[in-house]
Amino acid sequence: RAEMPWGKCVPEDEFLHFVLPLRVNNENLDSFRKIMYAELKARVNGLSMKEAVLEINHWCHEKVTYRGTDARTSAPLSTVKKSFGRCGEESTFTVTALRAIGIPARQVYTPRWAHTDDNHAWVEVWVDGKWYYLGACEPDADLNMGWFSEPATRAMLVHTRAYGRYFGKEDAVVKEDRFSELNLTSHYAPVKKILINVKDANGRQVDSAKVEFKLYNYAEYYPIAVNYTKNGSTYLTTGYGDLLVWASYKGTFGYAKLSVRSMKSLDLVLDKTYVNNKTEDYVMVPPKTGKVETHVTDVQMKENSQRLQHEDSIRNAYMHTFKDSVWAEQLASRLKLDPKAVKEATAKSYGNWSELEEYLVKGVKINRQYVLKLLQQLSDKDFSDIKAYILLDHLS
Repeated sequence: RAEMPWGKCVPEDEFLHFVLPLRVNNENLDSFRKIMYAELKARVNGLSMKEAVLEINHWCHEKVTYRGTDARTSAPLSTVKKSFGRCGEESTFTVTALRAIGIPARQVYTPRWAHTDDNHAWVEVWVDGKWYYLGACEPDADLNMGWFSEPATRAMLVHTRAYGRYFGKEDAVVKEDRFSELNLTSHYAPVKKILINVKDANGRQVDSAKVEFKLYNYAEYYPIAVNYTKNGSTYLTTGYGDLLVWASYKGTFGYAKLSVRSMKSLDLVLDKTYVNNKTEDYVMVPPKTGKVETHVTDVQMKENSQRLQHEDSIRNAYMHTFKDSVWAEQLASRLKLDPKAVKEATAKSYGNWSELEEYLVKGVKINRQYVLKLLQQLSDKDFSDIKAYILLDHLS
């Protein structure tokens, strides 16, 4: 904060919530900030805050590209090591890089799209007093650009997590002493605040009733937000689509379709204890697509595209340092291990091959019988970020 030219411009709240926290999602803690700080600092030397943000995203693209993985979020250094990650990992990585140079950043997430299956995560960054968005590891010629710009205009909920007690102006979906989930949907889409009133079968207000706002996606009604009633009511600020609202309390429940575009409130009665052999048909309509304007010229787009190609070549050159099947066979031969198993493990290790090598070299001396059997218990992602000392400890 002291070494960066924008450090003194960052308000205390933004610094405490969106620079200081080391963890972004549920990734393991690592030493990314210490290890990468000098490289990142040199990369943004002499740049304005906005220029620095764009430059850091280009740096991130040199290191990491998109590839689908499992639900566990890799830590930033592990993501660098294997050179790819899903959107949740790319955004965790980019937020960490921006925070490392004192720029407030946060991972933004739509738990489910309203118009299609799937979800997405990206990044918001605070620049000179205002929040902007960008695609993580997907540099564009300017801020507030990304392939998801138009889909986001159809979002029913976009949120982020702020650690600590949050006193800011942004609406909170969840507000606890140790964290809050902030509702950022209005940054991307038209929204409306919908009031939900809950009563029991006798017409009395129900406090502490659980109210789930469910969006149809992946052939299920997925709860994008969960609130609890106070004085018989709760609310959600959401996009102009349809939701199924489900309220429950002590074994009773009630539910109804909510059409945000045509309604201001919804009354639910907890008059059910079970549903047996009942079918109901709903037509769930997503919000309409909004227009997203950009002022980037064709020349700027072309220059950015050329730069992306160069960054791809940098990352590809690093990926060519990953060990191949020939190396794996030689290692297996030297250690007198099954070559097929060693080749499979090597292919999954990507840039983490040195940890795998250390484990096998030391592991055959500890317990040859189980050195490969232990590897069979790992998920694919474990191979790319696990440490040799952890495997050796388990082997022992």
